[in-house]
Amino acid sequence: MSSASDDRRDRDAEGRARNARPRDGLGRPLPYGTDGVERQPEGVVRAPEDTVTEAQALLAAGKPFHAHEVFEDAWKSGPDEERALWRGLAQLAVGLTHAARGNVTGGARLLRRGAGAVEAWGAEAGQSRPHGLELAGLAAWARELAGTVEKEGAAVDAEVWAPRLRGDGA
Repeated sequence: MSSASDDRRDRDAEGRARNARPRDGLGRPLPYGTDGVERQPEGVVRAPEDTVTEAQALLAAGKPFHAHEVFEDAWKSGPDEERALWRGLAQLAVGLTHAARGNVTGGARLLRRGAGAVEAWGAEAGQSRPHGLELAGLAAWARELAGTVEKEGAAVDAEVWAPRLRGDGA
């Protein structure tokens, strides 16, 4: 059964519910009419190298929420055998998002979950550098950040803590 509030929801061209509110750099919704950060288009199919490059640029700009959306596109559109990799990378980006928002518990949990996911994928696939990604370094970065967030109990600067997806050559 549909309520009156359902009829006021933002919808896309196909009628699916989509939040059209502007967002800040960390993906938090802002009031309608406020200038926000340009959102990533959803459902874009990119080559893996383009996904990594675009996500890295967003992370370096302190926009991990937006990098998460790029990884989510790869997770949803990529080959089945890589979905767990892209989902793990999305978890790392959203973990950084929560850590930057000051959500200590959620940020640390997602960072550790993402670290485990990318390590497990790499071990199962027998790949340590798929698409140039430095999986061991990303897992180490995520665990270090999780520990820092828990120790300090405060929001971190997403730009300062942005990972180097390809290691030193990012």
